[in-house]
Amino acid sequence: MIAFHLIISAYGFWLPNDPRGSWSDFVGSWELYKFGPATKVNDSRNYAKDLHNVELRRAAKLALKYPPVRFNESQRNAIVTGFGRACLEGKYGCLACCVGYDHAHLVFSRHERPITMIAGHLKTRATRELNACGVHPLSADVAGHDNLPSPWSEGCWKVFIDDDEQLNAAMRYVKGHASKEGLPEQTWDLLQPLFPVSRRA
Repeated sequence: MIAFHLIISAYGFWLPNDPRGSWSDFVGSWELYKFGPATKVNDSRNYAKDLHNVELRRAAKLALKYPPVRFNESQRNAIVTGFGRACLEGKYGCLACCVGYDHAHLVFSRHERPITMIAGHLKTRATRELNACGVHPLSADVAGHDNLPSPWSEGCWKVFIDDDEQLNAAMRYVKGHASKEGLPEQTWDLLQPLFPVSRRA
């Protein structure tokens, strides 16, 4: 592996019992479990366009404790600021990044830390920045509470990258993802690969 493509999603974006599959082992909410058990898969292919019961998926989202999170422009800016802080702290080489309405795509050069730990670090710093800027997306839904719930789903989706061809394809995908969501092209300061991709096996 020389790099990896990381996808982290907002709360409510991809449920643990999504009929297309998920990265979850269990469903923690009884209200949500009524729509089926976890649909864990063991590969890293893209399931987003698979045929499935759309109405069932939408009904399950209505059973969530909070509304599914949707990021606006100010929240995306705060998230990327948090991502940048995590990258500096962890010395992660971020090669591409796109934050959409309900999930983020990032490409990183290989790192000694486990990918799940990197994902957690990114979420933590992004959430702190959302709070610091007063733009946490769930603040209106839990008014009066000191501790806001995480705006992120648990876990992450990761795709290992083994060669330059795969790396270039992943970077093109992430760089072009904003237009797929109807967003302007995204150029972020953290996309300065200060830590080059290793070519060692």
